[in-house]
Amino acid sequence: MTDTPQYKRVLLKLSGEALMGELDYGIDPKMVSRIAREIKTVQELGVQVCLVVGAGNIFRGMTGVASGFDRTSADHMGMLATVMNSIAIQNALEQEGVDTRVQSAFPIASVCEPYIRRKAIRHMEKGRVVVFAAGTGNPFFTTDTAAALRAAEMGCDGLLKGTQVDGVYTADPKTDPTAEKYDRLDYHTVLTKDLKVLDASAIALARENDIPIVVFSIHKPGEFARVMCGSGEFTIICKE
Repeated sequence: MTDTPQYKRVLLKLSGEALMGELDYGIDPKMVSRIAREIKTVQELGVQVCLVVGAGNIFRGMTGVASGFDRTSADHMGMLATVMNSIAIQNALEQEGVDTRVQSAFPIASVCEPYIRRKAIRHMEKGRVVVFAAGTGNPFFTTDTAAALRAAEMGCDGLLKGTQVDGVYTADPKTDPTAEKYDRLDYHTVLTKDLKVLDASAIALARENDIPIVVFSIHKPGEFARVMCGSGEFTIICKE
């Protein structure tokens, strides 16, 4: 691996489940600390980093709807759960000595900053990590869409999706041993094959703004930095 990163500014999208570690629910401090160290390593390469995190480890909006919640109420609950996850990541990063700001899509002034695009960019230019909480601030949109939206607004040249597996496969490799991994895909193929990497609106946003999506395993120690430098195991989704 070279020490030269392939990107100058990236957004890392994490699922809420990534924060559970070995737990069945909630936030595993050891896992959050490890992710913080991964982010610190990438930042030390000279890369500006921002994040969006999901809420599946605490409350998933669509699960709430299936249980009888109104969709708007369920999505608002999910957005609030992302704020909790974002504060946990901020705490872990600052324990590693990384100056971090949380910006929420809806105002929670006593807890974190409101989302202000120019301020977020300035934070990154000053070497701070920015964690975008509360999704887009609107119901009916996922944190995947929020990640693509913020990546476009921040002028990121890469959207990194840290997942449970080391790329995009033809099927779930955990349940189908014949599943084959893609090394490279274009946006159109992901949409037409409905590969479920990110939701369709997120893929479309990335395509419109020509932001490559890199899918890798967040569970492999050191993989974030390796992928940033062009090695490691990953799938890249970009133009043909």
